[in-house]
Amino acid sequence: MTAVLFVSLLICFALGVPIAFSLGVASVATLQFASSLPLTLAAQRLFTGADSFPLMAIPFFMLAGELMESGGISRRLFDFAHALVGFVSGGLAMVAVVAAMFFAGISGAAAADTAAVGAVSIPAMIRKGYHKGFAAAVQAAGGSIGVIIPPSIPMIIFGVVGGVSIGKMFLGGFIPGALIGGSLMAVSYFLAKRAGYERESFLGVKTIGRTFFGAFWALLMPLIILGGILGGIFTPTEAAVVAAVYGAIIGFGVYRELRIRDLPKILAKAAISTSTVMLLIATANIFGWILTAERVPQNVAAYLVSLTSSPAVLYALILACLLVVGTFMETSASLIILTPVFLPVIQQFGIDPVHFGVIMVTALAIGMLTPPLGICLFISCNIAQIQLSEIIRYILPFLTVMIGVLLLMTYVPDIVMFIPNLYGD
Repeated sequence: MTAVLFVSLLICFALGVPIAFSLGVASVATLQFASSLPLTLAAQRLFTGADSFPLMAIPFFMLAGELMESGGISRRLFDFAHALVGFVSGGLAMVAVVAAMFFAGISGAAAADTAAVGAVSIPAMIRKGYHKGFAAAVQAAGGSIGVIIPPSIPMIIFGVVGGVSIGKMFLGGFIPGALIGGSLMAVSYFLAKRAGYERESFLGVKTIGRTFFGAFWALLMPLIILGGILGGIFTPTEAAVVAAVYGAIIGFGVYRELRIRDLPKILAKAAISTSTVMLLIATANIFGWILTAERVPQNVAAYLVSLTSSPAVLYALILACLLVVGTFMETSASLIILTPVFLPVIQQFGIDPVHFGVIMVTALAIGMLTPPLGICLFISCNIAQIQLSEIIRYILPFLTVMIGVLLLMTYVPDIVMFIPNLYGD
């Protein structure tokens, strides 16, 4: 069964079949040709994979992000970030990162973060004389933070699959997200300084205050979400509903940039984004069930344990695997397939599942910046209207510092666990 499963999957990949369908086809082929189990099992596992109350958070966070994006939020966040750091050398590049960090607290998805902020930041950088490849690389790297700073859809998926507290996962993403954002800003500063990009003038304290109040309602949203979850007022799923309602109130009633006629388009975009993720989750559930039935996770765990008794070496092996997988496979699919494989292993070594979950999401987020998948790269290239080859040399310094921060997070667990430990049980 295992041989048929993986051979079928590789054939689908070679033919360019989308990942969600590849997982489904490989699973059905395995059930049909290598087992005596009925094919109705595939339909049952499809339904079971999507039939989860915590997963209902995904469509509502998607909808909240669309409402906030269409309601002029990304522009206001960019203006506030511009007032804060735009006067520094390479200021606009740093603005792109800061704005992406702000929007990460709303969208929960790297692609949405890159597209929403990039539509404003990339043209602004190009107008100021920044190289198109550099502008696109900065925004792609900044957009990847969208899955690290809470709320985060991949963290929700990891929490559901691994049975780990989603609230603690969210808390664990704060310091790593800030560290990565600060590192990207430092790289932007040095690269812009070396390239001689023009500095902008300081806009003044009054402008900072004005843009802050303009973005205030958007900045308040992450606090409402996390405050409600940690205060026991609502679950992460209910928090997603609150976020969607809040986004609608702000867009229609406060900023007044949303119109009733905009709703069909917003709902359609949210539905398409949700259906893409949920189909992936459903088909990956069949694939994962077959792996479990064939005891693949247990065999991998036994093999890794036989290789080393050191948690540090184990983490290095897992990180290498995750960085390679993230290059070729979409984040949600990777989490669903690999979480049941690695989680039993790290627990044998006494590693906290919350720490591992944040590390896993961060490692896979780096894969969004590497071809051939590189979803953030492709979105930024599309906005900048350049070829992928024009961005590669500019993305390498950002990749280097992100991997450096990932290693720091891995081997200094308090970076991830400090805030979750403060919260306690």
